[in-house]
Amino acid sequence: MTGKRPTLMDVAEAAGVSRALVSIVMRDAPGASEATRRKVQEAARLLGYRPDSRARLLRSSRTRLLGVTFSTSHAFHAEIVDAAYAAAGQRGYELALSAVTRDRTETHAVEALVDLGCEALIMISPTLDEQELAGFAARLPVVSLLRDDVGESLDSVSSDDREGIRIALGHLTSLGHTRIAHVDGGSMVSGPQRREAYLAEMAGLGLEPRVIPGGPTEEDGIRAGRELQDNPPTAVVAFNDRCALGILESLRASGLRVPQDVSVLGYDDSQFARLSYIRLSSISQDAPLLASAAVDRAIQRLESTTPAAHLVRIPHLVVRGTTGPVPSGGTR
Repeated sequence: MTGKRPTLMDVAEAAGVSRALVSIVMRDAPGASEATRRKVQEAARLLGYRPDSRARLLRSSRTRLLGVTFSTSHAFHAEIVDAAYAAAGQRGYELALSAVTRDRTETHAVEALVDLGCEALIMISPTLDEQELAGFAARLPVVSLLRDDVGESLDSVSSDDREGIRIALGHLTSLGHTRIAHVDGGSMVSGPQRREAYLAEMAGLGLEPRVIPGGPTEEDGIRAGRELQDNPPTAVVAFNDRCALGILESLRASGLRVPQDVSVLGYDDSQFARLSYIRLSSISQDAPLLASAAVDRAIQRLESTTPAAHLVRIPHLVVRGTTGPVPSGGTR
């Protein structure tokens, strides 16, 4: 065989049947005996034949493609994409991915998916303003994932940041911590919401807040960790897990032990948090649950006249090895 992709006619010749009969078998349609089906399937296997999904889509009036935009700088986005593939496949849909990178704008990512013929979009942590998002929503259904302040023309599936921060502070105060700092996410999606939730919850607990400028990466966490070293708190709530990893590195480099001297709590419960040599305590947003809800919402908009909806999921705490009781004298 050459490098040419095997065709239905190649399978038909190898099996000694007509092309029409091969098509019936490949479509799992009635009209072929069980013996013929086995013969055709064996010929296809030996030739390495696989149905051309692109041709099938072109023959169909629908593409059954859901477009997903995501950022290459967020590990949690990759976990959502993994889960979204499974959720879409269960509903008979496929995903088309379009990345937002340092040199590729979110608008470019969305337009590429529209040009590809996607029927609906799932945008993970979109950064476009409400008017720009509404413009895309006027063309096809759009689901915003992890961001809910997107207007009434878009669906959204998000995690309750206020509840997540409340759970985080509840965990730390139950361990005796009162000097709890927050390394924030700056202007990143969910950054302001988590910062405001932290300030409100600390006020409600009667505790003195301390916000350190941070961001979504390990470098942001390292920089914030250096600032914390001058007057270390007994516990830190990071904007996300990557930021928490930077804080861990910075604190340990300065001689502070985690969690014996300072407890560190991440956010997202990403794959980094679960690594055996890190074991980061974290607030889980449950990527499979969020992805499944977003896929379901996109398909509902395609298959019915249901209006846009805003769904909020409750995060939960996963305790590992980076949070522990307040050190002796830690409440001073």
